[in-house]
Amino acid sequence: MVDSEKKIQIPWRALTMVGALLLIWIIFYFTTGGTFLTPRNLSTLLRQMSITSILAIGMVLVIVAGQIDLSVGAMTGFLGAISALLFVTHGWPLWATILATLFIGAILGHIQGHLVMWFSIPPFIVTLGGMLVFQGALLGTTGGVAISPTPEFLYVGQAYLSKNFGWGALVVFGLFFIYKALREKSGGQWKWFGLAVLAGAFIFIMNSYEGVPVPVVLMILFAGIFSTLAAHTPFGRHLYAIGGNREAAFYSGINIERHIVLVFTLMGFMAGIAGVVLTARVGAATSDAGRMMELDAIAAAVIGGTSLMGGRGTVWGALLGALVMASLDNGMSLMNTEAFWQPIIKGSILVIAVALDMMGRKGK
Repeated sequence: MVDSEKKIQIPWRALTMVGALLLIWIIFYFTTGGTFLTPRNLSTLLRQMSITSILAIGMVLVIVAGQIDLSVGAMTGFLGAISALLFVTHGWPLWATILATLFIGAILGHIQGHLVMWFSIPPFIVTLGGMLVFQGALLGTTGGVAISPTPEFLYVGQAYLSKNFGWGALVVFGLFFIYKALREKSGGQWKWFGLAVLAGAFIFIMNSYEGVPVPVVLMILFAGIFSTLAAHTPFGRHLYAIGGNREAAFYSGINIERHIVLVFTLMGFMAGIAGVVLTARVGAATSDAGRMMELDAIAAAVIGGTSLMGGRGTVWGALLGALVMASLDNGMSLMNTEAFWQPIIKGSILVIAVALDMMGRKGK
C-alpha cells in the first residue's frame, strides 16, 4: 500500500440516518396507501421542514461552539411580526422590510452574544430570558391581533419557482457535480455522482407538482453557504476548536469572545429569515408564532449528528434530522394518528440520538 494513499472514511452516522429515513418513508408509503410519496405531499413535506431547517442551520454553529440558544423560536415569531408591521402598517417595500428584519435579528443575536461573553452569563440563562422577552415583545407588537400581509409578501413563503428554472438549475448543478466527480482522485467520486442523481430526483419530483417551493430554495441556499462557512473557512474551523477544547483554543490564540458573539449574531440573522418565511407561509403574523420552534431546531441538529457537548456537527446533517422529524409529523398526520403520539415519538428519537452520541464519545 502506498503511504500517500488517502484512507476513505465512510460516514456511518449519515448513512444510518439515511437508512432510517428510507425506512420511515417505506412504512408511511404502505400505511398511507402511497399518498405519502406523491409529488404533492413531498412538496408539502419540504415546505413544512424549511423553517425548522433554516433555524437548525444556525443552531448547528451555535452548538458546535459549545453554546445553546433557546430564544430562536420566540425571536422568529417576533421578527416575523416586525416584518409584517413594517410592510403592512408602515408601507415599506418588500426588499427594505426583509433587510431591516434581518438587521434587527442580527442585532438581537449580537446583544445576546455579548451578554454571554461580557458578563459570563451561561447561554442557557441569557437565551431563556431572551425567549421570555421576545414572547412578550411579540404579544405587544401584534396586540393579540393577526397582521396579514399582501400577496407580494406571501410570495416568500408560498410561491414556487417556474419549472423551466428548475430544469435549468438541474443542468448547471448536475454538470458541476459531474465535473467534481471526474476530478476527484481520492476515491470519493461516488459522493458527487450521488449528489447529481439526488439533484435530478429532487427537481423531477418537485416539477411533477408545481415546481420548487421558494422556502426550500432559501433553505438549500443558506445550507450551502453555512456549510461552506463551517467547513472551509478559518472561522468555522475555530468554532469546532472552541467547542472541542476551549482551553486549547484559547492557548492557540483564537479570539473566543469574538467568535461566540459572531455565532450568536448569525443565529439572529437566520431567525430573521425564518421569521419572514414563517409569516409569509402562514399568511399572517400571530401572537403565538414561533412557539416551541427552538426545540425543533435543536432536535433537528442533534438528530442529524450535532453533539450537544460541542465540537462536532454538520449543516447537512441538521437538514437530514429536520427531514426525519418532518416526515414523522407528515406521515402520522396522513394516518390520522392521535396528536399526542407525535411529540412522544420525536422526543424518544431525540433521546436515542443523544444516547448514541454519548456512547460514541465513551467508546473513544
